[in-house]
Amino acid sequence: MSDLDANVAGCRNRQRRVLELMQRERLDLVIVTRHEHVQWLAGPRFYWTFEPAAALSADGRLTLVAPTVTYKDAAADKVVSYESNRYSTLRNDQRQLSSDALLMALSGRPGPKRVGVEFSSFGPHLATRFEAEFVDIEPALYQFRRRKDPDELARLRKAIDATGLMYARGRQIIEPGINELRVFNELQSVAVEHFGEMMTATGNDYQSGTRGGPPRDRKAEDGELYILDLGPAYQGYFADNCRAVAVNHRPTDDQNRACAKIAEVFTMIERTVKPGVRCREIFDAAQAILDEYRPGAFDHHLGHGIGLYPHEAPHLNPKWDDSFEVGDVFTAEPGLYGPELRAGIRLENDYLVTETGVELLSDFPLGL
Repeated sequence: MSDLDANVAGCRNRQRRVLELMQRERLDLVIVTRHEHVQWLAGPRFYWTFEPAAALSADGRLTLVAPTVTYKDAAADKVVSYESNRYSTLRNDQRQLSSDALLMALSGRPGPKRVGVEFSSFGPHLATRFEAEFVDIEPALYQFRRRKDPDELARLRKAIDATGLMYARGRQIIEPGINELRVFNELQSVAVEHFGEMMTATGNDYQSGTRGGPPRDRKAEDGELYILDLGPAYQGYFADNCRAVAVNHRPTDDQNRACAKIAEVFTMIERTVKPGVRCREIFDAAQAILDEYRPGAFDHHLGHGIGLYPHEAPHLNPKWDDSFEVGDVFTAEPGLYGPELRAGIRLENDYLVTETGVELLSDFPLGL
């Protein structure tokens, strides 16, 4: 069995973390309705058109509510279904139906007094049916998700490996006159073939001669830099890294100088980051390095965590005050921008925080 397969053991391990939280907070029940948290606890990845739910009771039993499909590999003690479609037509009242199915599955048990829920998504279909105190456990779930389990790391590595293949293809085909839509289509094809299935998401930037944006019906021009900030997601887990390519394969002196300065940031990160280091300190150190090229040429966050959502903790951002923890998977994306660079360079690597430092997960060429 591969970690890429449905991993019941990984889900059960994550359920144990939530059970420890339930004991500390005296919670009788936890209900999750966000797709990523249902997947994190139960295993199956649900398409966005569905409205699944999962409930974990204090005795360690997990109930999964799913659309009308059989899920044999779910890490659940009970799986109940709701009618997600009628005669092949998707229903629009799925949250109501999912909630009713969950309440029916929980009936017969003593009513819970304290229920942990996600305040951002726990709606009235369920909230009005309990005489209980609700506790927002969403911040705790996001914190738990920082430490990636082996099955999560396997999916992230698969997604990140796809970006390496996409960059290799981009370097083969990018030249003056190529249409941005063609580049986008060919890179998507590379990722799909690597995954052997549809991507969960595609992300991010596919424009030539700008800082980023979706592909346009436009031809790349001689002298431009083509920023490819790629975020394909495999079974819900998002990669996110970036390379820049000189469209004519002849970068200018300014472009080469900026690229070399950006690469210094990665050297600093790989030398400095370890558990307990404050992300703000790394941001400040990167800002100082990039200001040596030109103050103001770097003007965005340095990076962020990745996982079941494109931007997670830790935040390498002066607006947060996170510290690195073992198990974090994060991006570092220093960039420099200006008219002399046509229009800029952003390079981005993905890292895993280990007990002693970091492991580079995106070991692809950095050059223009």
